[in-house]
Amino acid sequence: MPKTPSHPAPPPLEANDVAIVGGGTVLWFVAFLVLLPFWGTLSDHGHGNWPWICLAGGGLGLIGLWYCRARRDAIARGRAAEARAQDPATRSD
Repeated sequence: MPKTPSHPAPPPLEANDVAIVGGGTVLWFVAFLVLLPFWGTLSDHGHGNWPWICLAGGGLGLIGLWYCRARRDAIARGRAAEARAQDPATRSD
């Protein structure tokens, strides 16, 4: 069976990673707050760790927010440096 010709990879999609991770982080903290009043009942049924799992998810989300913001800023700095390097008016050759 003949292979189909390979196509070049499409460029990566741009997304607002900070908003996506921020939304997920907020949901983890909301889940923690919702489950906290039921902690006793959850413990009685063997699920007492659920609120703490949500709290851990929120904490990891904060780390993810820091990472996404740093990545976004680094990409912006790289694009600005590339634009300065390609602009003949700012070059000092």
